[in-house]
Amino acid sequence: MREIVFDTETTGLDPRTGDRMVEIGCVELVNMVPTGQTFHAYFNPERDMPVGAEQVHGLSAAFLSDKPLFRDTAAALLEFLGDSPLVAHNAGFDFSFLNAELGLCSLDPVCTSRMVDTVAIAKKRHPGGKLSLDALCSRYGIDRSHRVKHGALLDAELLAQVYIELRGGRQIGLGLAVDAAVDRVETLSEPRRAIAATGTFRAPRPHAASEAELARHAGFVARIKDALWGTGSATAH
Repeated sequence: MREIVFDTETTGLDPRTGDRMVEIGCVELVNMVPTGQTFHAYFNPERDMPVGAEQVHGLSAAFLSDKPLFRDTAAALLEFLGDSPLVAHNAGFDFSFLNAELGLCSLDPVCTSRMVDTVAIAKKRHPGGKLSLDALCSRYGIDRSHRVKHGALLDAELLAQVYIELRGGRQIGLGLAVDAAVDRVETLSEPRRAIAATGTFRAPRPHAASEAELARHAGFVARIKDALWGTGSATAH
């Protein structure tokens, strides 16, 4: 199944009050495995950049001034998204900005039935736990040392790793179990590796104790006093 994990950066918190999207980053997953296909774009918001927002993502109005408008990139973005489910952290926020930008271009909104919210999933998996992207990366041992500021593509890449863990980790697919079996074969000795590869096994060799071994065993048993299996013990019970 194809899914798109995405993140946005904006000028503020509410598109209804004039805030705009300034960056989007998307990562493609197929059957819970990153394919390496991504989509990333900056947008000129045609407005100023509040100081608070710039401190979060580091994108200044000057930097964005020569970037394309959203409408110039919308077709390419929609083609990449296709009809796949869209995964985001606190997805309602990202969907609101994406659909607001589409509305300004007189394009149909993305249906919220495609929304997959990792905050909601994490809340069920870890009730009472911290739900921020940073906290979930720490929980799952995902390296975020290069995340100095928020960035849409970087955050989407981190979120993709978190999402995979929230859904059960990297051994979801049976194919991964096959890979693990191959790895185990590689650690065997040469003769055993040949047997594992061909599926040919030697019949077990017949084995029986010799007369001398049986005699030594009988002598050892005879020296045991009050053995549980002796006649006297049986009579006592």
